[in-house]
Amino acid sequence: MPMRLLIVSNRLPVTVLDEQTLKLRESVGGLSSGLGAYIDSAKTAQDFDYIWVGWPGRTVKRQMREKLKSALLSGFKAYPIFLSETAMEKFYHGFCNRTIWPLFHYFPSLAVYDEDYWTTYVQVNEEFCNEILKILEPGDVVWVHDYHLMLLPRMLRDKAPNNAIGFFLHIPFPSYEIFRLLPSRWRKAILEGLLGADLIGFHTHDYTQYFARCVLRILGYEPSMGRIRVNGRLSKADTFPMGIDFDKFHSAAESPDATKEIERIRKTLFARKIVLSIDRLDYTKGILNRLRGYEAFLERSPSWQGKVTLVAVVVPSRVKVEHYQLMKRRIDELVGKINGKFGNVNWTPILYSYKYIPFEQLIAFYRTCDVALITPLRDGMNLIAKEFIATKTDGKGVLILSEMAGAAKAMDEALIINPNNVEEIADALREALEMPEDEQIRRNKTMIERIKRYDVIRWADDFIDTLLEAKKDQERLNIMMLGPSAREDLEKNYRHAKKRLLFLDYDGTLVPFSNDPQSTIPGDELLSILRILSGNPRNEVILISGREKSVLQRWFGKLDLSLVAEHGAWIKRKSEDWRISKPLSASWKPLVMPVMKRYADRLPGSFVEEKEYSLVWHYRAADQEAAAVKVREIMDDLVSFTANIDVHVLRGNKIVEVRSAGVNKGLALIPWISKADSEFILAVGDDSTDEEMFRVLPDSAYSLKVGTSESCARFRLEGPADVLRLLEELKDADGQSTRKVPALQS
Repeated sequence: MPMRLLIVSNRLPVTVLDEQTLKLRESVGGLSSGLGAYIDSAKTAQDFDYIWVGWPGRTVKRQMREKLKSALLSGFKAYPIFLSETAMEKFYHGFCNRTIWPLFHYFPSLAVYDEDYWTTYVQVNEEFCNEILKILEPGDVVWVHDYHLMLLPRMLRDKAPNNAIGFFLHIPFPSYEIFRLLPSRWRKAILEGLLGADLIGFHTHDYTQYFARCVLRILGYEPSMGRIRVNGRLSKADTFPMGIDFDKFHSAAESPDATKEIERIRKTLFARKIVLSIDRLDYTKGILNRLRGYEAFLERSPSWQGKVTLVAVVVPSRVKVEHYQLMKRRIDELVGKINGKFGNVNWTPILYSYKYIPFEQLIAFYRTCDVALITPLRDGMNLIAKEFIATKTDGKGVLILSEMAGAAKAMDEALIINPNNVEEIADALREALEMPEDEQIRRNKTMIERIKRYDVIRWADDFIDTLLEAKKDQERLNIMMLGPSAREDLEKNYRHAKKRLLFLDYDGTLVPFSNDPQSTIPGDELLSILRILSGNPRNEVILISGREKSVLQRWFGKLDLSLVAEHGAWIKRKSEDWRISKPLSASWKPLVMPVMKRYADRLPGSFVEEKEYSLVWHYRAADQEAAAVKVREIMDDLVSFTANIDVHVLRGNKIVEVRSAGVNKGLALIPWISKADSEFILAVGDDSTDEEMFRVLPDSAYSLKVGTSESCARFRLEGPADVLRLLEELKDADGQSTRKVPALQS
């Protein structure tokens, strides 16, 4: 079956100029051209099709929408999302460009926190979701792009759980200290929105790590090797540095049109060295610092005055945003100042242009210039740096690149500078202009090979392949889920069995976890289910927990069931008294307690719980990033400290436990399992300690793992609510052999 890819972005690759005449033009931008190259390369495959979903670039009257939609779909495979001017003002110019853009680029003082902007952002993401669902088919792969649509993956996941959904962020993902400046409700919604994707992609490893830390510290989900377990499913975060259409830029450098433009530029600038600065108007691009660096270079290197020209091209952008208007005035003033200070009738230090540059002229500038000065204060990737290198067919030219650009991670051979330091920029300009040609060629050859090898097509292929593999990982996990067929089989065997054993863990299995373990008391619904199940003469229910026996006695002592406390240290068969499972000593506790208390003091929100034969360090309520470090430390300390003590050190779900050796859930259950008269065995647990229980079960037993962590259990359930639903059905199953069991929602 052919793969159909739905590319979803804020803008379509075509812009509507006039809906009456259906006048259209190709949109400008790295995403549009980059994915266009990928689509063209994929078209040759027999098993590929696509639709591009996005805003058409202008408000369209209602009576013209269907006609335009038909034209875009048939002519461009583009599906338009129609938005009102008010929505675009609050969504695009508002939340996207006045909140997310400055904050994610580390300009928090420019960020605006407007509830109306946020509400519209949510609504627009919902509108995208509703429109996509109209064309989404089973098996479609959805690839959502950029910060405009960060809520969309979760919205789609809720409505289309089986489709592969990917998301790629084309701007930086900020550190936790910056991201947390968003209101709590917003930042949680954005993270949960992104985690709706099967794969979340970023340009650099740093951005991927920042995202993982925010997920850990804000949502409490602990990433492992890039995988994040969310509500019974896996989401993966990974790094994919975007490339360019290398062949397009490399071949264009020798084209006749570019050659004519190169000759014109050289005639205009005579024999002077050319430094190129080209960027769209944006405060993140560091244009003012760049100009100041050039000014400092001319002051410190008077011998270069009259011999070098800075070609400064600023492309208009976001003219409605006040910060951009102010920056434009400051650029104009600084260019005028530098030209007035150093220029003469024979030499203009800066040739300044505020306009869009056509492709052929852009290539000519790349090809002609001796130095490219690219110094953003913060940039997700910056493809201009890669485009410049790709055009250097003779290998000559020097790239000066900001260390704050994502591209710097893969372009070490460039002159890497701090864009905030004017002196560094000035020094780099002198070094670049005086660099020997053989050194230029050596550096550029390495970068050219790297850019050619990992171009935009490779980037997109890698992302899609990783997305499909992540989806397969989920499907392998879902195969283990207790689906309709397995549930019917389980209930059938339960009904027909005369003797049944039900082993039930408590925390994380019958009730959700809580920051305060004492607050997770059993509710009326759970007690009612356990009362009926344990009251059935064909059943023996064994509640097995790490809790103290006094707690289990208080909560469940009136029910006709057996209890196992402290993971098997204490056992109470129904109608009998508590007994210790084997001779145990607690003499080690005074030695170990100071170590665990020291870590509780060091990590706010953590505490030590003392039981008769175990000590537990809880850190669920602590800062999870800090806890991740402390967990490794305490495990190392405890393992080393207890090497000659007869105890076990175990790591559980947001806990570290030290308990007397020779105690575990598996050993505690053997007396029940060894009975030959049990025809049906069910065991349900969520933690690593429950693996001890699963391992001693016979092959015919129904072992159920709650959650998505690694397990030797036969089947999985998503959470405590699903466990309760299953037990509810079992308590009603006797005498209802013809009733079909409904499937759990997964």
